[in-house]
Amino acid sequence: MPVPAPLVATARRLWHCQWQRLMDGLAPAGPEGDFQRRPSQFCDGIDAVDPQALAEPRLVVGRSCPWAHRLWLLRSLRGLEATLALTIAEPDPAGGRWLLPEPLQGCRTLAELYHRCGGDRRRRATVPLLVSGNGDGLRLIGNDSAALLPLLDRWPADRSPLEPPQRPAAERELSRLWAERLQDHVNDGVYRCGFARTQAAYTRAATALFTTLEALEQHLTDAGPWIAGDRPSLADVRLFPTLIRWEAVYAPLFGCSRRPLWSFPALWRWRARFHALPGVAGTCWPEAWRRDYFGALFPLHPSGLVPEGPDLARLVAAEPPAVATMSP
Repeated sequence: MPVPAPLVATARRLWHCQWQRLMDGLAPAGPEGDFQRRPSQFCDGIDAVDPQALAEPRLVVGRSCPWAHRLWLLRSLRGLEATLALTIAEPDPAGGRWLLPEPLQGCRTLAELYHRCGGDRRRRATVPLLVSGNGDGLRLIGNDSAALLPLLDRWPADRSPLEPPQRPAAERELSRLWAERLQDHVNDGVYRCGFARTQAAYTRAATALFTTLEALEQHLTDAGPWIAGDRPSLADVRLFPTLIRWEAVYAPLFGCSRRPLWSFPALWRWRARFHALPGVAGTCWPEAWRRDYFGALFPLHPSGLVPEGPDLARLVAAEPPAVATMSP
């Protein structure tokens, strides 16, 4: 027997109201339905931190978090394994928290570690997190990836930093300008698409996202191979965690589907170059990405079914199809 139309309409209205309530907890939005990211708790004063003065520094990341991924990447690219310890936290969707694989300073969850360092108990404990010291001297250095990237870039290391003093000032400025643009319209832009509350909010986010990708495609075509010169910069590090998750998460789940990534051949090849850099592949966990996004973001994917995805290494290494320029 078919379900009566009035019952279907009522169920849709009830589900939409419930969805709005669930989204309030997952991703706050402004009055026009645009996703508004909560500010980080600890981001002040990081530019004044001397990495050589930190005792027993430790970086806490999660495999699925793109903001943590950028710091994990920089740690690997610069060879900081001997001077910056790494802890990979595991998500606990049922409890809405991050679990530590082994007790850290007596803490078994990320929230406990935050609270030990003076974090607000009313705020969510998120990765990435940089701490130093132990016992009563335990100190939270920061949890804002954009602020922590320059700190890790000047961390003492055997390998040359991505932003060395000898890099021309024009290249450093270009890297900074692209990093800011990518942060707003690409790194956060995919979330603005996925967490939009209205069609208009989604359209605004998707337009800004793909307009920026088109501009970056042209820039790489004209001035590649990297975003700011002949070697990777922090702008490249910021971009990679978003583009490497594209087919696995952002296109199918967040609706970033106006154009497939292979229709941007310069970006496609840029992603392959970055993935081939030493140490990068070891920071990529597509099974964890799909599990944590599709399995945990209930308001976006109520079934919790985790779809299969392509083999990441084969996907990245493939040549993009030869296609005509696609208009949005």
